Amino acid sequence: MTTFVIIAVAMVTVALAWILWPLLRPTAARSVEHSAANVTIFKDQFADLDADLARGTISAEQHAESKRELERRLLDEARATPESLRIERRPHRWPAVIVALIAPVAAAGLYWQLGTPDALSPSAAHAQDDAQPTREQIDAMIAKVEQRLEKEPNNVDGWAILARTHYTMGNFQQAATAFARLAELVPNDADLLADYADALAMSQGRSFAGKPMELVRAALKIDPNQWKALAMAGSEAFDRKDYKAAVEYWQRVQDTTPAESPIRQRIQGSIDEARSLAGMPPVVAQAQRSGAASPSEARSVSGTVTLSPTLASKVRPDDSVFVFARPADGSRMPVAVVRARVSELPLQFTLDDSRAMAPTAKISALNEVIVNARVSRSGTAIPASGDLEGATEKVKVGTQGMSLVIDRAIP
Repeated sequence: MTTFVIIAVAMVTVALAWILWPLLRPTAARSVEHSAANVTIFKDQFADLDADLARGTISAEQHAESKRELERRLLDEARATPESLRIERRPHRWPAVIVALIAPVAAAGLYWQLGTPDALSPSAAHAQDDAQPTREQIDAMIAKVEQRLEKEPNNVDGWAILARTHYTMGNFQQAATAFARLAELVPNDADLLADYADALAMSQGRSFAGKPMELVRAALKIDPNQWKALAMAGSEAFDRKDYKAAVEYWQRVQDTTPAESPIRQRIQGSIDEARSLAGMPPVVAQAQRSGAASPSEARSVSGTVTLSPTLASKVRPDDSVFVFARPADGSRMPVAVVRARVSELPLQFTLDDSRAMAPTAKISALNEVIVNARVSRSGTAIPASGDLEGATEKVKVGTQGMSLVIDRAIP
């Protein structure tokens, strides 16, 4: 607000200076200019008389008489300058005072009527920054997308937005239905099949039995290194107590992801547990590979989410945790989302294009983002009273190893 006031005062000052200078500047006296012009005329007339005398067109007596007449007229002109030509050199002070008083008041009045004075309030700016889309707004957005898809049933982007929005909201059955339609429109896409399997498994109470595993196998047939499909296959094998198979799947996840990836680091604990249950000897983790970050890392953000110890008594192990990045320009729509549970905190996360809500809104297209983390008691991404959250300042896309603390409750 202070900056705005300073700029406004400076602009009004410049405008007043532009207007007041002509009013305060002394006015040149036109009487001096008039007298100078008359002297020039008389000099010309004297010269004409001398020329007529030299040519003999007038006599010496006529020359002398005419010269005396001109001298008398010149003397009279000098003694009596017409009153209308006597313009004093005084500035227009009163008009200047009136303008100086009215202009700032008028400018302030116009802004008060036509501008947005409330926007200067720090509380208003804070409220705007903290504004979150309501459940009704997101439901309305979903309804619009569904209406559009009724008219455009082959709109791939629309089905992708619908599927990922439902998944983020915790509507896993609706998300699975949307992913099923998307898989029909975009066949043989390993990433899409893995997302479909994930949503379907969540709708079955985190069970991979049946259709989810069929989708996982189909994804791995297309891309044997699809990390999500490998991770889910490992989880399904672990649930069946086939710990050796779980180790094999999870080891492939590690072998096909960058050493610095949080996914690779997080899964090490699962591998160690599965090896122990299978009676396999523990292995020493390989040293992280050196070298520059991969292009995917350069267009992502990663770090660790922790929960403030002062809030530990306000959460349950099964409460949902959402970690998401949104554009730093003020848009509330996330461009990448990770979902976990409180029991997984501290949580290492990576937000990249594989976590995008829609194909046309990706984190790789941005320069700066704000990363939020929220504990949701309801299991949905919509903020509600009693939820816990934390957020970063603006960070560059490509930032790795950031620390994000969930440290406040939503009123």
